[in-house]
Amino acid sequence: MTRLSLSLIVLLGGFFSPILQASDAPPIVASIEGQPLAANAARVVKALEFLGAPLPAETTKELATTLDAKDAKKIQQVLDKHVLFVVNINPESRVKVARGPAETKLQQAGYTPVVVKVVNESTVKKPLRILSPQAGTVYSGAGRQEKDPKADPKVVERFLQVEMFTAPPMTADLSGLGAEYAIALIYSSDAGKREATIGFDVGQGNQDLGFRGEVPILFEIKPAIKVGFKVLDFDGKPTVGRFTFTDAAGHVFPPQPKRLAPDLFFQKQIYRPDGGFVLLPLGEFTVEYGRGPEYRTMTQKIKVELGVNTEIRPGVFTNPPPGTPGTIPPTFDFKLLRWVNPADYGWYSGDHHIHAAGCAHYTTPSEGVLPQDMFLYVKGEGLNVGCCLTWGPCYDYQRKFFDPKPWERSEPFTILKYDVEVSGFGSQALGHVCLLNLRDQTFPGSEGTKLKGWPTWTTPLMSWAKEQGAVTGYAHSANGLGVNPPNAAKRLFAELDANKDGVITEAEAKVGRWPLPEPFAAIDADGDGKITMDELMKSTQRVNLKLPNLNIPEMNGIGAQEICVTTAMKVCDFISAMDTERTPEWNCWYHIMNCGFPLKVSGETDFPCISGSRVGQGRVYVQLGKTDMVDYAAWCKGIARGQSYVSDGYAHALEFKVNDTSPGFGDVKLDKAGPVHVTAKVAFAKDVLLGTAPGAQVPTGNTRKLELIVNGNVVASKDIPADDQSHDVAFDVNIDKSSWVALRHFPQMHTNAVTVIVAGKPLRASRESAKWCVGVIEQLWKVRKEAIKLEERADAEKTFQKAVEIYKKIAEEAEEGS
Repeated sequence: MTRLSLSLIVLLGGFFSPILQASDAPPIVASIEGQPLAANAARVVKALEFLGAPLPAETTKELATTLDAKDAKKIQQVLDKHVLFVVNINPESRVKVARGPAETKLQQAGYTPVVVKVVNESTVKKPLRILSPQAGTVYSGAGRQEKDPKADPKVVERFLQVEMFTAPPMTADLSGLGAEYAIALIYSSDAGKREATIGFDVGQGNQDLGFRGEVPILFEIKPAIKVGFKVLDFDGKPTVGRFTFTDAAGHVFPPQPKRLAPDLFFQKQIYRPDGGFVLLPLGEFTVEYGRGPEYRTMTQKIKVELGVNTEIRPGVFTNPPPGTPGTIPPTFDFKLLRWVNPADYGWYSGDHHIHAAGCAHYTTPSEGVLPQDMFLYVKGEGLNVGCCLTWGPCYDYQRKFFDPKPWERSEPFTILKYDVEVSGFGSQALGHVCLLNLRDQTFPGSEGTKLKGWPTWTTPLMSWAKEQGAVTGYAHSANGLGVNPPNAAKRLFAELDANKDGVITEAEAKVGRWPLPEPFAAIDADGDGKITMDELMKSTQRVNLKLPNLNIPEMNGIGAQEICVTTAMKVCDFISAMDTERTPEWNCWYHIMNCGFPLKVSGETDFPCISGSRVGQGRVYVQLGKTDMVDYAAWCKGIARGQSYVSDGYAHALEFKVNDTSPGFGDVKLDKAGPVHVTAKVAFAKDVLLGTAPGAQVPTGNTRKLELIVNGNVVASKDIPADDQSHDVAFDVNIDKSSWVALRHFPQMHTNAVTVIVAGKPLRASRESAKWCVGVIEQLWKVRKEAIKLEERADAEKTFQKAVEIYKKIAEEAEEGS
């Protein structure tokens, strides 16, 4: 179909006709049986009633008689008066369309049902599609890395959304009957008089010649109602909420293809502050509303109406039409309710990895969205902090929002801060890096661009950030930490079979730099003192989904790739969690901590890349105590110190102490091996209505298993009710050597660890963990060294080897068999 908006239509016969006005009734199709047409017409009547646009009472009454009589001619005579489009499909399946006699009135911001008569001379049984050049998205470039220079800026002028109504009682396909009726839905984002070209087809290339497959229509579009919001938080203070509006047919309002910021086309919900508004048509709607996972998700039925006009004196009426002086738009009250409030315990939530451009965001009409839009999303999901990271896509446009301080319009308990993710440029092949609380976003020599000057490995990048007091960590950590068991087994076999005789002896395994996936005896199935490739392959597959496990990952992704190096060099503060698969995320973290390094975990979403559902799907809760405002620098320091836990917002460790010491507030010191007392206060939501963070399944059942973790292993557990209430728990556990202790509920929540130092000795929990780190570094160098620029490679190799030696020394210091 042509993409031109036509004011004149070329008709067969060579004459011109202006925009078609209401025409005579469509032709009656005589050769059609009454029973199937009556059934079709009855379904049309029911569908129109369902859609809130019933036929006039007199028409319905007249039609009921004809339907009972199954009189095909009279059915057409009655219904044809309400037809807006007449679609003719000739014997060759060519489609042409003409204007029917119905009025061309639409409703702004609403789906107006219109009746379509289909005269089907071909008996085709395909879906009928409605098309228009004025329909479609009002944005472009979603998922692009940069703004498309060929993007049409006029996409914002697309004011229609068109679709066929195919839900029951209607059908998705034409029946093949010689004549039948269908329903089209037409949505307009504009009000007033607007011309549009409407076309139909039943497949590619079957529109008739001479533009007869489309028809121009001048629509008269009634204005929508400006519906106001009164949004109060649980404490009665004005706030921002998230809202999803749907009608009885399941349509989401505003329609997603018509959304521009602050509304996002890839989400069903919108966010509105107290005093905000949305345009809606008259009618009834279901509103789902809340403010993130700490709040209850509730529903409310609303009816948008103007009320009854009453003449209070000659010529003066109450409830005047929309847009006239004195109109007061309807306002609906929404009171938000919490099921948990971590701030009561001093915890303040944040998502350290969200984006205002790239991935799902559009590049036209703007290169992503603005700070005020991102702030709305952050506050609307109940986050206290949103770290908006500028990265490769739209880098030049978005970097102008950077400031060493939080965004100027941040609030005491809602902060937006622009920082950097090195991704799409620089050192990305060695892992994407989140740099938080930067004072300067321009790497020396980069000249404010992403194209030059940035290092191509992450150690110098993190060192630069640490020099200015920033907090550093890796994004979407499990990307690249996955294991291909056959490949892992082959690599390990080649590494450990020192004499290349086709088997691994216990002596070879003992002196090998990389760990076996299980103890030697567990792998040696036949007990002959040798491990074959087949035995090693089976062992690798057995442990692959266990946490922890010793399989060496592929190291071929963009997650926590160089982390074993940068942690050993003391320039990496945290590993990200909650947006990739939990087992490889947490497995990597466990092994590094088992070597005695104080690596912390922080929560992220990588919005809208890994998920565009909402910011804060993965989040971190930082302990700041009772405070009058959230200080961003202190919040970031809390991440670096591990004064935090990660969660999807539906699971909380409101208190966690080992011998009265909380994570990030010092070590527990024992003179000798012995027991420690662990106390906690935890809470789990009864319903996980918004879903858990990416990389995991929503938990089911009425309880959640809370596990006490020591050096990566479960040493005790308790089942806790998922009932929206807090529960006190306690454990007593013996610590026989310097160790780390944490709480988790897989896959929803994990605390940072409390270190327990026994007899003053350093934490060396596992020799095998240290060997795992050696294997990770060597595998990474093998697969990614070519991604490091040649002039940087010698320094990188030296640093990698230094890290290997550190882990080898830690392995020697750890107990044999640990």
